[in-house]
Amino acid sequence: MIASKSLIAGSWEDGAGSSFTSYDPANEEKLGVHQGVEKSQVDRAVEGAASAYVIYKMFDFDQRAAFIEDVADEIEALGDELLETCHRETGLGIPRLTGERGRTCGQLRAFAALVREGSWQQARIDTAIPDRTPIPKSDIRRVLRPLGPIAVFSASNFPLAFSTLGGDTAAALAAGNPVVVKGHPSHPATSALCASAIEKAIEKNNLPQGLFSLLQGAEPSVSSELVKHPKIKAVGFTGSTHVGRILYDLGASRPEPIPVYAEMGSTNPLFILPKAIQNRLNKIARGLAGSITLGTGQFCTKPGLVFVLKSGDSDAFKEVLTQAIGDIQTGNLLNSGIKSGLTKKLDAYDHKKELTTIAGGAVNGGTLFSVSGSDFLENPELEEEVFGPVAILVECENIDEMLRAASRLGGHLTGTIHSDNDPESEALKTILEEKAGRIIYNGFPTGVEVCPSMHHGGPYPATTFAASTSVGTAAIERFCSVVCYQDAPDDHLPEALKNENPRGIMRLLNGQYTAEKVEA
Repeated sequence: MIASKSLIAGSWEDGAGSSFTSYDPANEEKLGVHQGVEKSQVDRAVEGAASAYVIYKMFDFDQRAAFIEDVADEIEALGDELLETCHRETGLGIPRLTGERGRTCGQLRAFAALVREGSWQQARIDTAIPDRTPIPKSDIRRVLRPLGPIAVFSASNFPLAFSTLGGDTAAALAAGNPVVVKGHPSHPATSALCASAIEKAIEKNNLPQGLFSLLQGAEPSVSSELVKHPKIKAVGFTGSTHVGRILYDLGASRPEPIPVYAEMGSTNPLFILPKAIQNRLNKIARGLAGSITLGTGQFCTKPGLVFVLKSGDSDAFKEVLTQAIGDIQTGNLLNSGIKSGLTKKLDAYDHKKELTTIAGGAVNGGTLFSVSGSDFLENPELEEEVFGPVAILVECENIDEMLRAASRLGGHLTGTIHSDNDPESEALKTILEEKAGRIIYNGFPTGVEVCPSMHHGGPYPATTFAASTSVGTAAIERFCSVVCYQDAPDDHLPEALKNENPRGIMRLLNGQYTAEKVEA
């Protein structure tokens, strides 16, 4: 039985650290007691990854892509066992988890196709001009290369797509890096099953066993030891602002600082302008209610702040939204920590005189508060993320107050504008371009398309690196180094920079994008 074990450089082991318990979140029934790892096991996992890196970074791209596709195949081969195990540990339901499994395998296959095509390496070539005066120009070539062992932290709310073999792991493997995953303690059996899938793919492709490790545990020391290990070169994290900032600070304080790509808290402000609320009041309200409560409000893209201009239309909108939220049956919260945090936040909001509860108010259902625009501006803590089916309706007196509120916002993953050619939408868009990584028009932020154009990031505190994304194939760039070669012999160059361009990739050659070879 591997559910309670960690996979350390090819070996399934009982943890030598503190124990932790997993529960069925639907009824709080104990599912199992598991042993977390301790420092020596963390060290062996990272050392195994460092040894595997030497081999894997040189792996042919077609072989690397085939391996990643095999990982997806092995996930699917787990069949109902994976879905049923994951449902027991999360309560998310077989239909939701079936879709998430599809997304997980789709991500892996998308990265495999990216690797095989090759243009992701961003090859740039400026050929030599030996007779240039007064100084000859050297041949300069630049390309993305693998970085080294990557630490990935599983998320609680997406136990497949953002967890053991989720987007961060897929991106790191695609770039040519080994991965050490810190499993989330809420779903250890799910994590172990996923680890067994990649274990089989590693064996099938005759790759070093240290290419992937899974570390189980709930003690903060496991996470800190992993980030501090000198052979870890970058970190991928999805979770709370509090924990993400701790990991970021650990990475920055090392003798050799490393990037910690943390996706953290976001309230995803949504603005409804007058013409839109006048023309589409019912449609917007009901769509918004669904977005706030989707996944019991445990999505990083949940719209937690909704801005309207106070009017008769906004009063009617508030009534429809209140009714719509009340009509929705929410599911369970993922674990006791999330439930405790939500309970504390709701209790604090109940005692905050500026807030009025207009829907719900209980931890097991959707909740909507309202606040005036002026009080929102005076209480910046209302912008903080509330993880659960909770939102605040901010009723602004006029457009100037709404724009002031938008200007005061911190960083968010998304910002949404509902506009029917409202003249104010341009000014709002200009503000949100500096506040959010993705701007949505006449829709809702929940639901993140996995595609090359997607940007799932944003200014701090939404993430630690606003220019990076954790969704879509551009995520590969986080786990790459940049190497520049000057006057290097052709046989010493990586494939992407060779004169013949054997993969026929697009390259920036002397300032022009082309797939042509370089004439020697």
